[in-house]
Amino acid sequence: MTAGWLVIAVGLVRAYLAKGSYHSLYYSIEKPLKFFQTGALLEILHCALGIVPSSVVLTAFQVMSRVFLTWAVTHSVKEVQTEDSVLLFVVAWTITEIIRYSFYTFSLLNHLPYLIKWARYTLFIVLYPMGVSGELLTIYAALPFVRQSGLYSISLPNKYNFSFDYYTFLILVMISYIPIFPQLYFHMLHQRRKVLSHTEEHKKSE
Repeated sequence: MTAGWLVIAVGLVRAYLAKGSYHSLYYSIEKPLKFFQTGALLEILHCALGIVPSSVVLTAFQVMSRVFLTWAVTHSVKEVQTEDSVLLFVVAWTITEIIRYSFYTFSLLNHLPYLIKWARYTLFIVLYPMGVSGELLTIYAALPFVRQSGLYSISLPNKYNFSFDYYTFLILVMISYIPIFPQLYFHMLHQRRKVLSHTEEHKKSE
């Protein structure tokens, strides 16, 4: 996964240098982004099985929200793929995941550089709001196209006597960020204080 997100980062840089513009860079990394972001679903299973000591609920929300945005919004609504907001969350995700998976990799090797630990528990302060902003702006940009096309919507009457409005569902998804984002953000801030303060104390004791 570390190598995969590095491939995405290199793809973004190469496309930018070739085009001389940051517009529509999504197309240059679309396939690896879909592959490696979908592969993150295994993390939920790892948490459930106890392989990774992380919260199943928090991990599931973070992973599923990204997979949802990758497939149900950006892939499904082609018109938003050229939006700058897509690049905003892709860049935030890419930097975050390179740092996060590097952290896991070096931890498994029992040789974790302080710089990577510091980056893991510090850069999210900027990257997390950046990613969430990109996600929300992309969903917002998709709304008129979803409403016009009736994408994934089911209207009555039908034999199942069931209706579903994807446009309304996307609005509810956006609203759900209001209570959930602060919880995840402050959870990470708490983890930062806990981990980095412990590291500083360990250094002093040495």
